[in-house]
Amino acid sequence: MVAAGIDIGSTGTKAVLFDGEIRASIVVPTGWDPKAAGLEAFRQALDCAGIAEGDVHSIVGTGYGRVSLPIFDRKVTEITCHARGAHFLYPETRSVIDIGGQDSKVISVDEHGRVAEFAMNDKCAAGTGRFLQVMAGVLDVSLEQLGQLAVGATPAQISSMCAVFAESEVIGLLARGADKGSIAAGIFHSIAGRIQGLAGKVTLSHRVTFSGGVALNRELCSAIGASLGVDMWVPHAPQMVGALGAAIMGFEA
Repeated sequence: MVAAGIDIGSTGTKAVLFDGEIRASIVVPTGWDPKAAGLEAFRQALDCAGIAEGDVHSIVGTGYGRVSLPIFDRKVTEITCHARGAHFLYPETRSVIDIGGQDSKVISVDEHGRVAEFAMNDKCAAGTGRFLQVMAGVLDVSLEQLGQLAVGATPAQISSMCAVFAESEVIGLLARGADKGSIAAGIFHSIAGRIQGLAGKVTLSHRVTFSGGVALNRELCSAIGASLGVDMWVPHAPQMVGALGAAIMGFEA
């Protein structure tokens, strides 16, 4: 029995096929058409696993675009799916930090991977993947280069809690001749501070999993871990955790 989980996010759409273990995992850009992206990710996952669509007994949708596809047997919030996916990968997980393209979340989970508490920032781009993209654009570097610049640098002070004002602050720092590495480190330090504020609203364990594509940035992982005083598990493909959780829920059903 095979189940599919499809996570239609603001920037990336992920699909996972699961039958007790992961059979395939695919990520494609969401672009302007979430419905088409969801179908494309599902088709590519089927092709990758060599499985016919008719052999998939359950399809669970999650992410902001989960309302767009009629093929879903069930739709589940990304908070629940990230909790289940993180727990499957790291059964000792009791907290999950997820930073997506448009929001960030801190989730407290129980020993079964069920959500106990959560806090979410979905009202402002600050502390999200979109914020990092904007900041990298201001510095005229790629996201990967942004992380490389920050290595070993002393963080510049970026105090604005608003993404728009923070962008102006970074432009001002550049105009005053501030080092790009220092600014990059300051950006990560600023995001870590926002996550620390969010984490203060839930019960945070030392057994933390970091999910979402932003978790691929090692310097940001280090900054958040240092800010919270925890070591974090980072999956090999952190952007797939939500889709994995959705597939697991479909398999169990």
